[in-house]
Amino acid sequence: MCGIVGLFLKTPTHRGELGRLTADMIHEVRDRGRDSAGVATFGSGNDATTRITVLADGPRPDWDETATALEEVLSAEVLVRPLHDHAVFETTGDGRAARRWLIDNMVDIEVLSYGSQIELYKSVGDPDLLATRYGLAARTGTHAVAHTRMATESAVTANGSHPFSTGSDTCLVHNGSLSNHNQLRLRLEQQGESFQTLNDSEVAAGYVSWRLGSGDSLAQALQRALTDLDGFYTLAIGTVDGFAILRDPISCKPAVVAETDDWVAMSSEYRAIARLPGVVDAEVWEPEPARVYTWSLAA
Repeated sequence: MCGIVGLFLKTPTHRGELGRLTADMIHEVRDRGRDSAGVATFGSGNDATTRITVLADGPRPDWDETATALEEVLSAEVLVRPLHDHAVFETTGDGRAARRWLIDNMVDIEVLSYGSQIELYKSVGDPDLLATRYGLAARTGTHAVAHTRMATESAVTANGSHPFSTGSDTCLVHNGSLSNHNQLRLRLEQQGESFQTLNDSEVAAGYVSWRLGSGDSLAQALQRALTDLDGFYTLAIGTVDGFAILRDPISCKPAVVAETDDWVAMSSEYRAIARLPGVVDAEVWEPEPARVYTWSLAA
């Protein structure tokens, strides 16, 4: 079944509350998926610094040793900020190169995201535990996407949870199932994309990253996705300064959107939106099938 939420704060009014508001939204859809959960937040970073969020796959490694090894690879200082089984490496070096090196050389680490603005956290179990364990309520920023998972396509693991991110400051959450993900995975690997799970949704994330890296705008990438992604899906996508929603042409997976002058929110169910500030004045609608919806901080 799964539950997805997204919150995009168009003005600074509630950016100090991004984490708390997102945690409340996750709580309201937790019964749509209690296998695992994940959340990505954007907007609290420094444009000159790349943050690489990683997850320990098993016993926690020596994060300081990993940071030292990364410094040698990147020829740049690397700071590390551990948080339970996650860690965030911060560097002025090449984030894409850091991701590639960690995937190739650190078998006990899964790379969740990289970019100047994104941080991404995942865990197995009740979604409320995710929010508590990683201090979501205290986080500030401009936008967030999150997911509560009932697994259908792959194993119940933290790394197999959503959101998925394969490109800089880009992530995706998905409710549904893709039927052509194996073929698409091979096509994307030939284009230089790399994957860490067997989850079909990671392939969708890789597709969006590939299209953005090829020069498409977010809207163009998702318009192409309507042709290239086969299956059923409701997607919410976050980028460094944007937010988007896309449903397949049949739209059997639920979605609702609400928008005010200050924010736009989406979820699998309205109850996740119902307590947001100013919601009584919001325009509320169901996203249309096969229509791309995008918002940008630059707008």
